[in-house]
Amino acid sequence: MSPISVAAPAPGANSRRLLIVTDAWRPQINGVVRTLESVGRELVRSGLDVRYLTPEPFWTLPVPSYPEVRISLATMGSVGRMITQADPDHIHIATEGPLGLLARQYCIDRGFAFTTSFHTRFPEYVAMRVPVPQEWSYGYLRWFHGAATRTLVPTPSLRADLAARGFARLELWSRGVDGGRFHPGPKTCFADLAGPHLLYVGRVAAEKNVEAFLELKVPGTKIVVGDGPDCARLQRQYPEAVFLGYRHGDELGALYRSADVLVFPSRTDTFGNVITEALASGTPVAALPVTGPVDVLSDPLAGALDDDLNIAVTRALGLRREDARLHGERFTWAASARQLQSALVPLRPQLAATA
Repeated sequence: MSPISVAAPAPGANSRRLLIVTDAWRPQINGVVRTLESVGRELVRSGLDVRYLTPEPFWTLPVPSYPEVRISLATMGSVGRMITQADPDHIHIATEGPLGLLARQYCIDRGFAFTTSFHTRFPEYVAMRVPVPQEWSYGYLRWFHGAATRTLVPTPSLRADLAARGFARLELWSRGVDGGRFHPGPKTCFADLAGPHLLYVGRVAAEKNVEAFLELKVPGTKIVVGDGPDCARLQRQYPEAVFLGYRHGDELGALYRSADVLVFPSRTDTFGNVITEALASGTPVAALPVTGPVDVLSDPLAGALDDDLNIAVTRALGLRREDARLHGERFTWAASARQLQSALVPLRPQLAATA
């Protein structure tokens, strides 16, 4: 077994090697996977040799009640051999699951420096499903990231929140958007549905607060793009809403362009990649004033924030699509990749210091 190498520089290129360790990978559809793939492509363009250690080579088991997320049945020996074969100059551990934990221990045992990133509020997600106090989960995450030279977080508000919880050495790593795929254009969808067209894009799960979207009292049609463990129940409970399942690529771009507002009801996201995709498409966003949206929607001309989601949607419907697009252009994967690259540390800092 060996790490998966994606779009590495041409053979013979004299480039540094980065190994990204992640428990989240295809076929999962989420912001973590999209971020790691998009940033990886940009880093390759800058000359870095980017490799991924993912669940693909291992047997996996589905998470109870959340089968699309799977846990790798890896061992220290197999992960160690894969890291050795990759021979990286830098290791970035993106997730706190089994692969991340084994890679962390591998680095600690050898005195190797590494970076980590905080993508997901797992303590809140876990507490919604099992009676585990959030502080227990945050204690694990604090311990996990405490061994890293740097821990990268996507927004200033999340950095402040984690710092207050005792996390240290936090640095910003923002996100981007594919402006070639997500861009303004004619509305080609929803012609047979009553307007305004209110769009939700993302997992249909408890932590996403989708019911707050479906309970909106704003006139129009509510359209859900995505799937998840709560989808069947919500379809039965809200038959007037349109559930389209997952959509990808150009089809997803057309849905964004055809919507009047993207509604982002989540209270637990750390960034919200779908927000920047909607903005890049010229679609204003309505969201709650929580971590993620308060950072991304910093321009009130691009989106509306309110504790009452009905008020936020009503205000967003009055915003200009041109202003949403202009704000969306601030987020690029090239800039995100530069942030990650500048945060990387040599695997063997003691050798680098004497070189």
